[in-house]
Amino acid sequence: MAMLSPTEIAFRLNAVPAWRADTGELVRSFQFEDFRAAMAFVNRVADRAEEAGHHPDIDIRYNRVRLALISHDAGGLTTKDFDLAAAVDKLL
Repeated sequence: MAMLSPTEIAFRLNAVPAWRADTGELVRSFQFEDFRAAMAFVNRVADRAEEAGHHPDIDIRYNRVRLALISHDAGGLTTKDFDLAAAVDKLL
């Protein structure tokens, strides 16, 4: 899968406005009521990621979750990253 150009990335960010491009990754942070709620969300993300065959980097800090998406095999952001970001947004 081909890497997206900076123009394509800027355009696609409009579809997932809670996400931001940061040093070559697509990033979003989430805050939940407590650790259990954060973990339940992470498990739903894991299920969606397995279905998509595309896995985010996940950082969990008690009730906060940070997801970072990048297509390592392509060397940057691809449509797979934006598709998974949109799917994650639907989990909320």
